Amino acid sequence: MENRPEDRIAALEKELAAVRAEMQNFAFTVSHDLRAPLRHIVSFAQLVQEDAGPLLTQEVQGFLSTMTDSARHMGSLLDALLALSRVGSVPIHRVAVPLLPLVREVCAELSIKFSPRVVDCRIPAHLPCVLADPVLLRQVVFHVLDNAFKFTARRENAVVEVVTHETTPDRRILVEVVDNGAGFNPTQQEKLFKVFGRLHSQRDFEGLGMGLMMTRKALERMGGEVQCHGTPDAGCRVSLTLPF
Repeated sequence: MENRPEDRIAALEKELAAVRAEMQNFAFTVSHDLRAPLRHIVSFAQLVQEDAGPLLTQEVQGFLSTMTDSARHMGSLLDALLALSRVGSVPIHRVAVPLLPLVREVCAELSIKFSPRVVDCRIPAHLPCVLADPVLLRQVVFHVLDNAFKFTARRENAVVEVVTHETTPDRRILVEVVDNGAGFNPTQQEKLFKVFGRLHSQRDFEGLGMGLMMTRKALERMGGEVQCHGTPDAGCRVSLTLPF
């Protein structure tokens, strides 16, 4: 006798929950187990610098500094992987979230972060409510606006604009974040949504290349989508689609 559809759905949901729990445990274990040797590398490199510094050549001191910086960077990568695993496994609680105060709050936070640079953050007087998980939505808004602020660093008059449009009859809102920053080659667009995907060098713009990957995963879990459109040295448009 075949299983009823509701039984198959229940079995799939149980299997999915188990896979999510396993992935979260795996990410936590990897992060925890790798962090200990990284701490040892940093600590002992600093001890060598402190105790033997005067006896070392400038070149060797540079080697130790590079080793320490690399270990710290790997720690940041582990933190990012752990954060990504949490986005994919935390329970979702979708409620009506007003966009306007959230966007204003994040822009104010980023204005302080990127001070003394001044970014003209253009926010409309009215933004709709969307149906989303408040915690994940804040991460999405932060990552997208943080990128916009960051990639306008070389503009004398940096502009970041937020616009919205109602879309199809399935009750969805299109939220767009538009900047006049560095942009990117559209043929490389898919690299933006890969783990540690970067289209600019670390020397030009800092970052781990995880923001848009986390944005896509968070939006997918909330029934939304993200797309990016850019032109080299002519800005970027990030489009977020969310139910409302």
